[in-house]
Amino acid sequence: MNPALSRARERAAMLAFDKQFDDQAALIRLETWQNATERKPPAKGTATSLRLRFLYWLYERRLLDQLQRGPMPRHIGIILDGNRRHARKRGLSDPCEIYQRGAEKLDDILDWCADLRIPALTLWVFSTENLKRTQAEVSGILSAIEAKVAALAHDPFMHHKRVRIQAIGRLDLLPESVVTAIRAAETATAQYDLMTLTIAVGYGGREEIADAVRSFIKLQAREGASLSDVIERITPEAIACHLYAANLPDPDLIIRTSGEIRLSGFLLWQSVHSEFYFTDVLWPAFRKVDFLRAIRAYQARNRRFGR
Repeated sequence: MNPALSRARERAAMLAFDKQFDDQAALIRLETWQNATERKPPAKGTATSLRLRFLYWLYERRLLDQLQRGPMPRHIGIILDGNRRHARKRGLSDPCEIYQRGAEKLDDILDWCADLRIPALTLWVFSTENLKRTQAEVSGILSAIEAKVAALAHDPFMHHKRVRIQAIGRLDLLPESVVTAIRAAETATAQYDLMTLTIAVGYGGREEIADAVRSFIKLQAREGASLSDVIERITPEAIACHLYAANLPDPDLIIRTSGEIRLSGFLLWQSVHSEFYFTDVLWPAFRKVDFLRAIRAYQARNRRFGR
């Protein structure tokens, strides 16, 4: 068969596919393929694999075109869930390797946010409750965080895109080497202002609110306020000024991977008007089409803010 003719026919078939099916039908079909390939990835170089990649590329283009016509979230929060389940599917057992896969996904997310000009991204990478896991697993998670944060501090992408790094959480619970890597990354990017990457590590939503109230009361005590004055001055606005990342707008969109439908304490105070998007995709397998679908769902919501 003539190779040129074969390519022309394949291209015509793909264009016919794109024209024939509306966006919802394409979504259903692609999600079916996603589930199948998640269970058994196709061999690289096969016609099926190439065709599937091309279809995903077409679908990404369609989603991007749609998103350009709607409002972009100013701040996206992501709960990174599903590392262990993803590892079990691939026969991985070394905690360092398990969480290294998840850390590598951060590069993609930053790239996608930069392309869409989303100015704030918060990633929940380690909770206070995660400290209850086995020592080997906690060590694996923290090692991956330390290595990735250290790499980001010197990553040309971060400096070219002017991405500022900051960490929130109870850093005093972390090993000194992890905190040192975090502080170095914060210092190296402190002057940037186009995007803020906030890493929630040693973070808990209840702990954040408790710490904010404690900080507010300490400030009032330093100013010599009486107890009655402190009580009168407690307002949502006053407490909000003492949250870990008071410099950020509240998240417009919160995404959770792995199929769990709960926040687990993520940004409890700030998420009062957030839109939520839950996906079955495990964090290390999270793709650009999954990210774009989340933003498309956000744009489809009618945000009334209680009005």
